[in-house]
Amino acid sequence: MDIELLRERSRIIRGVRTFFDRRGYLEVDTPLLAPDLIPETCLEVFETAYVPPRGSRKNPEKRWLIPSPEIWMKKLIALHRTNMYQICKCFRNTESRGKLHSPEFTMLEYYTMDAAYKDSLAITEELFLHLLAPAGTGPKAPGGKAPGAAAAQGGSLEPPFIRITMEDAFRRWAGFSLYEAAAAGPSALESEGRRLGLDPPPGLDRAALYDLIFIHAVEPALPRNRPVVILDYPAFVPCLAKKGSDPKTMERWELYVNGIELANCYSEETDPGEIRRYFEAESALKEKTGLIRHGIDKKYWQTFCPRKDGTFPRCSGVALGMDRLIMALAGKSSIEGVLSFTV
Repeated sequence: MDIELLRERSRIIRGVRTFFDRRGYLEVDTPLLAPDLIPETCLEVFETAYVPPRGSRKNPEKRWLIPSPEIWMKKLIALHRTNMYQICKCFRNTESRGKLHSPEFTMLEYYTMDAAYKDSLAITEELFLHLLAPAGTGPKAPGGKAPGAAAAQGGSLEPPFIRITMEDAFRRWAGFSLYEAAAAGPSALESEGRRLGLDPPPGLDRAALYDLIFIHAVEPALPRNRPVVILDYPAFVPCLAKKGSDPKTMERWELYVNGIELANCYSEETDPGEIRRYFEAESALKEKTGLIRHGIDKKYWQTFCPRKDGTFPRCSGVALGMDRLIMALAGKSSIEGVLSFTV
């Protein structure tokens, strides 16, 4: 990375901090090493160990590098119920390395109290406006010209973002109703996959077939002239988001820039029973299919139980890949160009 890109990276990170600080968000700093993690079968993690300086070293204490600061930040939210953000290193194993992936990457995660996923979308658009403004001038109005507004492949990064539901995205670019096919069972999704020229392996469940079709038929067709937000993800894909007003959906969106996933947002699930069921189901799957098994706090759901000082607040969180954001703002087509050192 050359010195000008180092300066640009520094400017963007400083701009993110300014944006949230001015809005009264608390910047937090939580551990990268954790004794347990949220079970997520969609990703693998890095394992390490703490070896004590004296005494027996035969049983080192296992630790895992965080794939996201979510597990810690929600504990802080339960205690303090305040808007907060964090910029930190995160780690994901068994993923490719190169233009868009690094096993070590920088994450921006921010939580807004008394908010839902569409509130977080408005905040994210405001963040983009702030970062696209000329240095020192503050946020710019939508439609105004600003340095850095051109994305790497010729489009614009300026809000408002294109919005489309997951159902409409499947109808438009995969040519069928996701929910009608999903209701008919895995065989219907398998048939749609074959129609699209894919070759689904036998035995995939609905979530895996949906993911296969989304990655190969929908993602490549997303518009690239402006950022795109896909709203209302299917409820049969497990996550810690609240169910939507339509029970087939979750209150979740993902942001794509130049066809590349940049951010993931939920209306956060706050029901302790739902969180307990998620942990139990994902833990069981992780035990069967996970390559790297990690510690799981089986009492984590109690973080969301009512306490003497109140209940876990209604809130919405966004996880945004900072390296990819910097790549887009700097007009680059690879994160390798905006990392100080590649892994």
